[in-house]
Amino acid sequence: MKEAAVTGTNHNAILENRKNLLLTGVTDVESFDERTVSLYTQLGELTVQGRQLHVNGMNLETGEVTIEGDVWALCYGERDKRGPLSLLGKLFR
Repeated sequence: MKEAAVTGTNHNAILENRKNLLLTGVTDVESFDERTVSLYTQLGELTVQGRQLHVNGMNLETGEVTIEGDVWALCYGERDKRGPLSLLGKLFR
């Protein structure tokens, strides 16, 4: 998926009633299905886990993603990881 240049945007996660999740500061979405949404934010990796998850809105130019479903967990990973490494980045890792 396309990585956007979202600079100066704060990362926020607003969860309403464990059903509606609004994320800001998203730089890339790696993958999503009904149980897991894996993405990258200004503050690193984020995995959303749940049931019947649907990505309703995704605008990587503004860094906003909306997810609906039964949200069970928000799991943050590496803070410094901003997105998938390119082939050149993997060589110099």
